[in-house]
Amino acid sequence: MSTDEHIPVLLQPTVDALLHTPDGLYLDCTFGRGGHSRALLEKLSAQGQLVALDRDPQAVRAMGEIKDSRFRGIRSAFADLESALDSLGIDQVDGVLMDIGVSSPQIDQAERGFSFRRDGPLDMRMDPQTGESAADFLARADAREIKEVIKNYGEERFAVQIATAIVARRTERPITTTLDLAQIVAGAVRTREPGQDPATRTFQALRIHVNQELAQLEQGLTAAFKRLRVGGRLAVISFHSLEDRITKQFIEKLANPKSQQDARLRKLPLPEPTPLMKKLDRIKPTKEECELNPRSRSSVLRVAEKLAEWPASSSAGGGTWGA
Repeated sequence: MSTDEHIPVLLQPTVDALLHTPDGLYLDCTFGRGGHSRALLEKLSAQGQLVALDRDPQAVRAMGEIKDSRFRGIRSAFADLESALDSLGIDQVDGVLMDIGVSSPQIDQAERGFSFRRDGPLDMRMDPQTGESAADFLARADAREIKEVIKNYGEERFAVQIATAIVARRTERPITTTLDLAQIVAGAVRTREPGQDPATRTFQALRIHVNQELAQLEQGLTAAFKRLRVGGRLAVISFHSLEDRITKQFIEKLANPKSQQDARLRKLPLPEPTPLMKKLDRIKPTKEECELNPRSRSSVLRVAEKLAEWPASSSAGGGTWGA
């Protein structure tokens, strides 16, 4: 796979699940290299519209390759989707897509610092102009903080050993490249999972921390629900259990509000709380897709439909370009 090639995962199932009305207005929160956006545009009618967001400057440049009056692309993190829609005069949309994680070009370009297989600067930021790089974090954090990040975001059982090795190594010289870190981790991990590089979980953890990915997802899900019209659909593609758990719990909370009540309240003769969402589907890639695109193996698509507004919400319908 070349550094510019990106195969969107679960492409057809996502388009089929999300696009319930071809005349609608849709939001692709994670443009990447535009695979899902292009597929959505192919299915939209002449009246349909699509807005795409991404905080990666390379993805934003790729947006310029789409010459279609139905399309608008904006540089924005999806946690800030409300501000992005406001800038276009859009109140609510018919569907929201989130494809969480790293795109193939980001992984394959050594200079981005995402890959433990290619030597490059230890950066890992989705937006290289914002926030703290992975190298900067490892240079300033103490062993306890490093351990907590690797344990909580990487679910790495050797987090203590890896953090200790990182702190010991940086007393000799700074850890500034991806291969530096990968070698340190390999020396600290005692046993290896079959088919997985020992650095996989540590790199995942640092990427999630540097980009605040889980907090971004939580904020983005809440904002997406708010900006969906009743009857609109939310489609989220996750690549690891932490992201999928957040998405699953968010949908479950709105689809089954009674389960969120205090056990004592559930025993009282109170009106049934109104479900705000309906779970529609959970889709995994086929065997054929996994063979064609091995990076799709861990992906899962969850789809839900908005049934009602939050009780205190005061949404006012849709909007038009620049209206």
